[in-house]
Amino acid sequence: MNETIVEYDSIIKKCEDIFAKKMKDYGSAWRILRISSLTDQIFIKAQRIRSIESKGVQRIDEGVINEFIGIVNYSVIGLIQIDLGVSEQPEDLKYEKVMNLFNKHVLASKDLMINKNHDYGEAWRDMRVSSLTDLILQKLLRVCLLYTSDAADDTPCVDLGGRRI
Repeated sequence: MNETIVEYDSIIKKCEDIFAKKMKDYGSAWRILRISSLTDQIFIKAQRIRSIESKGVQRIDEGVINEFIGIVNYSVIGLIQIDLGVSEQPEDLKYEKVMNLFNKHVLASKDLMINKNHDYGEAWRDMRVSSLTDLILQKLLRVCLLYTSDAADDTPCVDLGGRRI
């Protein structure tokens, strides 16, 4: 499991570096994004990964690694939005505060990963990446269904078939 923790920390460092760079470039403009908008962004990234996996070829010279990084970062933004609530107006959060919130959520996910790896014996290491992509899409669909059924937002969410629900 030590190898997994080292790998996790390395990947999260890449995600954090990109997140921090975008925070410096764009600030916290994402504060106006509703949860449904964030799940749609994650859906787009996961769907592109699935498309590349299925077709075996891509036309845009940006690999799936960047899409997975985007999924992580949009997910953390979603968790921050849940913590702070969605801002109705653009709001400039301090860089240090946002990075502390980022780190709070990646540490919580790391703890969860460690606990699950203990119970499941790191079974996910034997899974195909395409299965992980499918699980991401399936969980997004479930979130979208829950979010829509709770009438938490008037904006519909995208399902796996591209229909609005």
